Amino acid sequence: MDHFLYRNGVLHAEDVALPQIAAAVGTPFYVYSAATLTRHYQLFTEALSPLPHLVCFSVKSNSNLAVLKLLGALGAGMDVVSGGEYRRAKAAGIPGDRIVFSGVGKTRAEMRLALEGGIRQFNVESEPELHALSEVAASMGLRAPITIRVNPDVDAKTHEKIATGRKEDKFGIPIDRARAIYAEAARLPGIEVVGIDVHIGSQLTDLAPFEQAYSKVADLTTVLRADGHTITRLDLGGGLGIPYTRSNEAPPLPSDYGAMVKRTLGHLDCEIEIEPGRLISGNAGLLVASVIYLKHGEGRDFLIVDAAMNDLIRPAMYGAHHDIVPVIEPPPGAETAPVDIVGPVCESGDTFAKQRALPALTADALIAFRSAGAYGAVMSSEYNTRPLVPEVLVSGDHFAVIRARPTFDEILARDTIPEWL
Repeated sequence: MDHFLYRNGVLHAEDVALPQIAAAVGTPFYVYSAATLTRHYQLFTEALSPLPHLVCFSVKSNSNLAVLKLLGALGAGMDVVSGGEYRRAKAAGIPGDRIVFSGVGKTRAEMRLALEGGIRQFNVESEPELHALSEVAASMGLRAPITIRVNPDVDAKTHEKIATGRKEDKFGIPIDRARAIYAEAARLPGIEVVGIDVHIGSQLTDLAPFEQAYSKVADLTTVLRADGHTITRLDLGGGLGIPYTRSNEAPPLPSDYGAMVKRTLGHLDCEIEIEPGRLISGNAGLLVASVIYLKHGEGRDFLIVDAAMNDLIRPAMYGAHHDIVPVIEPPPGAETAPVDIVGPVCESGDTFAKQRALPALTADALIAFRSAGAYGAVMSSEYNTRPLVPEVLVSGDHFAVIRARPTFDEILARDTIPEWL
């Protein structure tokens, strides 16, 4: 569920009409619902009760400090994949013992940063990383808590660019080499083994690949314990999908996911860590844009809007679908016509949707891209010297700008012209 509904013919974010925000900040802008973020986090933590667990929000899905602060205040941990994300989590007030550091390319500087600031665990992805982490931790007189990310060779049957659990993917170590690498970890002076990590991909809409992977993790837990390793945590990653259209079959609910986790892993007496991102933040956000022109082409019409691929790259990058709706609700029975919805960037790929049925919209009409709260603002850029769009957080009947649109002077001031020019 989300909290973006029509009231008296106008789309609202909770109790705030979207035209009110547009008048205050201009378009395009992202808007997030605090109530939706809260509800989605609560669904996950309720689904895993009464197992000991920690829900670590995947910061890469939405890294705005206000979003992190809101979730952290509810008890969420954070899953970070860079030193920058670690700094964001700390700046949002998240204690180090609730921060998990994932990612295949952690640098020694990032390792030191996290060890100095406090870390729950590193999810180690390779033998070279394991040795580097041990050297950094030992040089500081510390032992770094780790899980090792195992690659279970499970096809999650998701988009090619977000699958992570097959043997040909870059993530983790082959599960059949896990015993040898855990034995290696146990010999290193700067390493403390605490658990196992697995993550097979994003936007999964079927529980079967999860269950297949988690069953392999359960077997591995038994084997590693027999080898003398202390396995107290199982980090299961994230990946549960969301409905990007209002008409398709809904993905499994967090409660269904939680029941599956209990069934496959509940007997192991381990703390369960999960790292949802999209399911918490995806449907908690919209991208709102204005119509610039309706252009009549050969055999098709183009609705040109002031948002572009630099603001929301998912359609151009993944061929992703977002429902697109007018902010002013059309009257019942209003005629629709197919249009290509495109942005002003000078790329043919700057296309959000092709032949999407919409009612007639005139210049300055507002439209909303649904399910844009995850992998929207975080993946945006200033291509074509287009300023990053504002982010707005709504709570009840009030809203606040949580990232302002930079001015052109601020953008230009980042560049430096050498004296010899």
